[in-house]
Amino acid sequence: MRAFSVFWRLLPFVLAFLRDRRRWVILGRSRTVAVAAQTRRAESLVATLAALGPTYIKLAQVFASRPDIIPEPYLGALGQLTDRVPPLPEDVIRDVIASEYGKPVAEVFQRFDSAPLAAASLGQVHRALLDGREVAVKVLRPGVEELVSVDLDAAFRILFFLNVVFPNHHTRAITTIVNEFAKRIDEEMDFRSEARNAELIRINFAADTRVRIPEVIGDMTRRRVLVLEYVEGTKIDRLHERMQSGEVSLPAMLETIVEVYVKMMLVDGVFHADPHPGNLLLSPDGRLILLDFGMVIQVDKETRARLITTVMAVARRDVDGVVAAMYELGLLDPEVDRGTIRDAARALMAIAFTSDTKPRQIQRVVNEVMSTFYQWPVTLPSELVYFGRAAALIEGIGARYDPLFNSAQFVSPIIARKKGELLTAMLGDDPRHMVRDWVTELAGVARELRDVLKRAGRDEIRIRVHPRDVIEMQQFIGRQTRRLLLCIFAAMVAIVGTLLYLANGNALVLIASLLASAFTYLVVFLIPARLLSNPFRRVRLRR
Repeated sequence: MRAFSVFWRLLPFVLAFLRDRRRWVILGRSRTVAVAAQTRRAESLVATLAALGPTYIKLAQVFASRPDIIPEPYLGALGQLTDRVPPLPEDVIRDVIASEYGKPVAEVFQRFDSAPLAAASLGQVHRALLDGREVAVKVLRPGVEELVSVDLDAAFRILFFLNVVFPNHHTRAITTIVNEFAKRIDEEMDFRSEARNAELIRINFAADTRVRIPEVIGDMTRRRVLVLEYVEGTKIDRLHERMQSGEVSLPAMLETIVEVYVKMMLVDGVFHADPHPGNLLLSPDGRLILLDFGMVIQVDKETRARLITTVMAVARRDVDGVVAAMYELGLLDPEVDRGTIRDAARALMAIAFTSDTKPRQIQRVVNEVMSTFYQWPVTLPSELVYFGRAAALIEGIGARYDPLFNSAQFVSPIIARKKGELLTAMLGDDPRHMVRDWVTELAGVARELRDVLKRAGRDEIRIRVHPRDVIEMQQFIGRQTRRLLLCIFAAMVAIVGTLLYLANGNALVLIASLLASAFTYLVVFLIPARLLSNPFRRVRLRR
């Protein structure tokens, strides 16, 4: 019944998206939907997902970082979805705590505030006093585990149907995301796992005085209750007053955030996988506070090395290096045309590193490029999904306080400054391993070069033409063919008119045919080439 209920509520959106591709779902041309109508549909979709409960709220937040699957304006609408929900009654929370500790709340804490500090879809946080120390008590909502299990079962049933009916790379990518989410959500609902993650990251940042990770009260950790030290702070998206007073520097705060996530993702390999403004605070003394370690992923060394190579290629504006890294990271299928991806990457980097580009121009180019990536079978590995969420967080915070903020120009000097640390992380303790890998790779390149030379000697080399060049050539041939046909038509009109004149001696027929022929020739030589392109294409674009 839950699967049927979810499917029924999402069915209008599925049908609308299918009709965008084919007007009558299974046949017909695609239809153009006005941006305003798509925006209203996106807002309605977000409201429906929020009403479906915590599972779909969490899933929507993951999809909000997937421009390869979700186009605008739906991507932006999902990014604004939060998991703030009405708080549970105090007696419900007290029952959960009593169940976990085996005694009433009054015997566990010296004081327990009835009003929650935060109420999210999975848990609720209350302030309390424990052994004379201010603490934050995070309590899992009762029944949420069963609800998530049922919702995931419903989601997999719906995805099975969609994969059978619409087998394409977008459907497969969505299925992969839901599978990955199903693995992570169990850890997020086990506060013992969150306690281990928090302590591990706290140790990694012990020497960084700019960062503060709340200490976990270890002996108070339970599966459904987590107790941490209470820390004061302001959410990083609510710092306008502190910035206007000069208390907080936007560049310094963003630099700290960038370095923190670079260290977690590329150096330590232990990554806070749920970055959003609600989980990042700024303390009164200017330290960055990280909260909520329910979702933490381990990034293996090989992936980190490839990511470091990619990041450095972006920093030095090496388009070919970025494209090669995209293939090595598994972002693109090997059959995807490299030339088209290179053009898209070059366009993105051009606007990213141009300081005087107008926001409207940037948005237009970005939309065109992301449309290119959306059409190709791009698949983001799970690590890059969360890396993208961190990048989106930095971009969003910067743009919130500075409309002209350029993330690429801001981050590049930081990456250049940390180049040594990143190379050390990539090389490891023994650089000889990396040298050995390079030697192995060079040997592989030599073998491939030898194979290419052998195939060239046997006339087996095939040249792959860029699809854009093929399209332009087809358009050119089509225009010239239409010109030729018009010229033949003009000649035939002149010949027929002359024969009719010779047959009956009517001079008006001869003059009319010659004028028509001359007009046709004039049209052929003076009409703009774009008007000789496929007329059906123009009709489709006007729809």
